[in-house]
Amino acid sequence: MKPLSYAASEVRASTTLAIDSLAKKLKSEGADIVGFGTGEPDFQTPDNIRAAGIRAIEKGLTKYTPAAGTESLRRAVCKRFKEDFDLDYDFTQVVVASGAKHNVYVALAAITNPGDEIILPAPYWVTYYESIKMTGGVPVEIYAGESAQFKITASQLEGAITDKTKALILNNPSNPTGMLYSRDELAGIAEVCKKHDIYVISDEIYYRLVYDGKEFVSFASLSEDAKERTIIINGVSKSYAMTGWRIGYALANKQIAKVMANFLSHSTSAPSTISQYAAEEALLGDQESVEEMRKVFEQRRNHIVKRVNSMEYVSCLNPDGAFYIMMNVEKLVGKTIAGTYIKDGDDFAMALLEKEGVAVVPCSGFGAPNYLRWTYAASMEDIDKGLDRLEKFLKDVEK
Repeated sequence: MKPLSYAASEVRASTTLAIDSLAKKLKSEGADIVGFGTGEPDFQTPDNIRAAGIRAIEKGLTKYTPAAGTESLRRAVCKRFKEDFDLDYDFTQVVVASGAKHNVYVALAAITNPGDEIILPAPYWVTYYESIKMTGGVPVEIYAGESAQFKITASQLEGAITDKTKALILNNPSNPTGMLYSRDELAGIAEVCKKHDIYVISDEIYYRLVYDGKEFVSFASLSEDAKERTIIINGVSKSYAMTGWRIGYALANKQIAKVMANFLSHSTSAPSTISQYAAEEALLGDQESVEEMRKVFEQRRNHIVKRVNSMEYVSCLNPDGAFYIMMNVEKLVGKTIAGTYIKDGDDFAMALLEKEGVAVVPCSGFGAPNYLRWTYAASMEDIDKGLDRLEKFLKDVEK
């Protein structure tokens, strides 16, 4: 038979979903598995949001909507951004898609020509890397290690730009690191982007989940220039515990938004109409549930960070936001644990799953070998269960 698409064949499976799939398979076979893989809040979608979805069904609001989403939902997005950041967007500048992940792809499709370079700070969410390749772009990684709080500098960005550079992808707060860029750090990056006239895809899906009273700054709020060149990616999945509802949205200048809407009109069209009405309620309704979840996540963060850093061989930074920690396992490379030789973080993650039934995500696919991502979007009971097993596992390190 004739060969498949070379571009599609080069796309790697998501390491996040791969570890989750293996954990679910082992669990279905009767194994006692504690999962810390996918970034999915363990909370139920708030009552008022679920009720809005039910009302939409009962009212017969189940027909197609415009490809970019209902006007009422897009206006709700504009209202939320006005209230949260004093940013003015017209509803025609909002594009609704099937999750923030979908909007990342559509945003890249709207601006990328074959061979365009897209700068990607590492560690990064694995989907960014693959989406760049899927849209014909070339990922250019800039690594920022633990000593830099996993954040790139304006000077690093300057050094990576070439005449082929089209855009920067910035995830703030970050998945997988949980770190948050300050206003001054963002302003420096914005100046470089202005100087070289490059777009910024700013994924701000975790912006409501920030801790220790720190300030979140939307990239587009830095200046009129920043707003014009920025495509904001956001959605309702993380802050409102609506992962399965599959609603993400993007805000951009009118030209980009139109191209994105046209792209959607010939690919997926709009997401579920019912989910759109539920998302509208999420954005316009009582926001207290968001703060309640944020407080719980902060408590869990404090707990998991303290416990991990109390153990021998492993460590982690204290994240500013989102609901992940990056556990450093470099001290275990070259050692043997419970009969398994550890040559990298992937080996450690697989051994931890097979020996102790704890599923975490190896970060080799995130541009950060020898780190593991744990999510604390899990109950405190499961967090302690998983950490107890990690502690037990580490006692089997051969001296």
